[in-house]
Amino acid sequence: MLSKSQARLFFVSGTLLFSGVFLFLTVDTMMAIPAQTNAQNITPEVKRGKHIFDRNNCMGCHTIMGEGAYYAPELTKVYERRGPVWIKQFLKDPEAMYPGERRMINFHFKDAEMDDLIAFFKWIGEMDLNGFPAKPDLKPSDPPLSKQTSNGPAAPAMYTQICASCHRLNGSGGAVGPALDGVGDKYDAAWLDAWLIDPAAVKPGTAMPKLPMSDAEREELVQFLLAQKK
Repeated sequence: MLSKSQARLFFVSGTLLFSGVFLFLTVDTMMAIPAQTNAQNITPEVKRGKHIFDRNNCMGCHTIMGEGAYYAPELTKVYERRGPVWIKQFLKDPEAMYPGERRMINFHFKDAEMDDLIAFFKWIGEMDLNGFPAKPDLKPSDPPLSKQTSNGPAAPAMYTQICASCHRLNGSGGAVGPALDGVGDKYDAAWLDAWLIDPAAVKPGTAMPKLPMSDAEREELVQFLLAQKK
């Protein structure tokens, strides 16, 4: 049994000790923040992207760094998961990317606004968040696309960041659309070019969206698809 004076001493000493520990950990955390957040990479584009993210209440549907709503996908690692090309195409017209499957409204962002948002997502994704968010426990990943398509031209960004989210090639990619193995044996350059310009004009009712891309991007993609032969 402690006497009153001993109990008082124990309480005061414990309070001072743990207050000191709390203050030390707080200072240590604050000193580590600039390095962990890569504060030196906060560009004007990143700042504008953060303002756009807040102004449009994106956290009303999405979470980022664990904060926000859980209605829509988590965005902390969206830059790593999807890449800038996919993100920009999705922001231009969310419904076109997943007809009938996405409820995100079209904010009609300008190109500069989309670039700012992408810069913000890139900065967020490069933070040291001590392993957050944890990567899903899935089966071993497929071999890198670059190794699977060693014959012919390298896979362009339009394919790896857009097409591969729906189509499979050599066992890697999505399963929304048909696999593209041997697509170069089935179609010629003219057909592929017409298809990429306007899929619905070639096949009415198709789920394939009309993807806005430059003539150079489309030509690069056509040449890549032509090289995919069995």
